[in-house]
Amino acid sequence: MKALVTGCAGFIGSTLTDRLLNEGFEVIGIDRFSDYYPRNIKEKNMIYAIKHPRFSLMEEDIVNMETFPDVEYVFHLAAQAGVRASWGKNFDVYIHDNITATQRLLEFYKAKNIRKFVYSSSSSVYGDSELPMREGEPVQPVSPYGVTKLAAEHLCYLYWKNFEVPTISLRYFTVYGPRQRPDMAIHKFIKAILLNEEITIYGQGRQTRDFTYIDDIVESNIVAALSEFKGEVFNIGGGNRISVNDLITNIEEVTGKTAVLTYIEEQKGDVRDTWADTRKARDLLGWYAKTDIYKGLKHYVAWIKSSS
Repeated sequence: MKALVTGCAGFIGSTLTDRLLNEGFEVIGIDRFSDYYPRNIKEKNMIYAIKHPRFSLMEEDIVNMETFPDVEYVFHLAAQAGVRASWGKNFDVYIHDNITATQRLLEFYKAKNIRKFVYSSSSSVYGDSELPMREGEPVQPVSPYGVTKLAAEHLCYLYWKNFEVPTISLRYFTVYGPRQRPDMAIHKFIKAILLNEEITIYGQGRQTRDFTYIDDIVESNIVAALSEFKGEVFNIGGGNRISVNDLITNIEEVTGKTAVLTYIEEQKGDVRDTWADTRKARDLLGWYAKTDIYKGLKHYVAWIKSSS
């Protein structure tokens, strides 16, 4: 089996790439190595894949490509990340990487006989929705980032509806674990606690998130790709909804160290709470998260210590 992974050097993309290679896939990766965070981190993510005989890398900007590899499966993870960075003039980058790039891929593969196009979406599309968040309910993103992820979801559906491109969109809920981006909360919290540095908390720390471990996210991609379903959207959440304050307490217990905290004002575009209703994924895909937050944090802290 042959697969394309876009954003193959990123947190989720590189982990998925390694899993596909271990499952016997031939993998072609595309990554433009944007400067959102240091290139050397992404290169470290690819240490296993880059040496693998069934992997090949294309360092390209998807928007500028005229043709794409002949594959059976497309896993589209390439995107400009970050809720808080998506305001103002930066929005042009989000349109380019999150919307236009998705359209380019769909337009090309509409004429190809692929088995599945798996799109990585985000819980950010919901905004401040009622909890738990369900796929069939209205979505109103409260950040430019969320708007672009939702727009790409709509593109996936319309290419399924009009051209029968076999798309599936997966709405991830706060992914964490080894290789997590350095700007993400859990990574920053763990590093700060281990180094006895101050942690800045936005608001009162009572906002909640449904945290999902990376291995469960990767598994959802595999299951979705091999499933019979097309034109669907699925929530992919870990069932680990806790407040930021409780998250820090858990990290303190895992590390055996005490956090130094400073609280500041809330940030524009931050959703108050997230919590995924994952019954659709369980009932139709047979997928459910297997890693609880405490177990996931233990794995992640151990990985950070070893990688440092």
